[in-house]
Amino acid sequence: MAAFSAWFWNERFWLPHNVTWADLADPAPGVEYPKAGHLLTALPLALGIFAVRILFERFIASACARSLHIQPGAGRRAQPNAVLEKVFISITKNPDSRHLDGLSKQLDWEVRKVQRWFRHRRNQDKPSTHTKFCESMWRFTFYLGIFTYGVQFLWQTPWMWDTRHCWYGYPYQVMTRGLYVYYVTELAFYWSLMFSQFRDIKRKDFLIMFVHHLATVGLISFSYVNNMARVGSLVLFVHDTSDFLLEAAKLANYAKSQRLCDFLFILFGVVFFITRLVIYPYWVLNSTMFESWTIVGPFPSWWLFNFLLLVLQVLHIFWSYLIARIAIKAMLRGKVCKDVRSDVESSSEDESNTTTGGSKSTHLSSNGENGTNGHCAAVKARRQNHSSW
Repeated sequence: MAAFSAWFWNERFWLPHNVTWADLADPAPGVEYPKAGHLLTALPLALGIFAVRILFERFIASACARSLHIQPGAGRRAQPNAVLEKVFISITKNPDSRHLDGLSKQLDWEVRKVQRWFRHRRNQDKPSTHTKFCESMWRFTFYLGIFTYGVQFLWQTPWMWDTRHCWYGYPYQVMTRGLYVYYVTELAFYWSLMFSQFRDIKRKDFLIMFVHHLATVGLISFSYVNNMARVGSLVLFVHDTSDFLLEAAKLANYAKSQRLCDFLFILFGVVFFITRLVIYPYWVLNSTMFESWTIVGPFPSWWLFNFLLLVLQVLHIFWSYLIARIAIKAMLRGKVCKDVRSDVESSSEDESNTTTGGSKSTHLSSNGENGTNGHCAAVKARRQNHSSW
């Protein structure tokens, strides 16, 4: 373990030339530099955030949902059938034509009746609109709160207005209380998302999102340990700017407020494009790649940090393309777009497209109305970014 620790914390990787861990270990009285141990605070804080979330969803978000006439309730349940239940659990939840024909003969049911049973059984495990509303309201509340704190904190910092201050005196930059609170709160939130993902709405990209949250935790921790927290706070702020707008649009969608959802989604798209395709490259990447090169000079962890930020920019371009494509289709077609991450299947689509040999399902978002749901398909692309790095 000692050998591994010495290799992992190699000064020549983490720190600029002629700087050692010893130089940062004994600062002047009243001065504090970032240390890896500081991040341990995020773990109990993440558990606290998780507990607050449960209480918030149960008592506050749920009451708001009911006031908007979004009642908790289950849809139509599949009638008990031991044979079909065994197939559903052990073999497949979406039987093909061969399975359907076999089950139809075994039970002496029509193929369409077997299809309908499987559709009802799948929807039986899906969360209600009430559940999704509560989840989105929690995310909206946190994202809006952390964005507000970020504006208040960064407004008073010199590096908000001149990004060269992210590198003056590096790595001997004092970790202020405000910056520490901002960083650890963001880190704790993404730790809490990793915990809560196992009780949240289960979606097809569960594994992808879990890896994403893990990578986000790693990037925040990495930038803190090598004291790139100043520029890291700018990255967090840029990503926090549009998140609460998306969650607000989802809330409007669940409340069936068409015009409000349209407006919020358009606003979200505009802010997303400006922050991710303009401000991020010209404000953040310009500082991390060029200003830091001039003031500090490159070193191994600097190269890794910039590589990860460039990968993030590539993802921004990809997500922007998906959002733009979905928005354009929604405006031109005026129809519900397919959402491959949807939580509820459309029974009307299932039944209208059913044939004797098989079924054809279209996954929609919760309310099944035109226009609004076209926007919700963008949630797949946006959730994978999830406001994090």
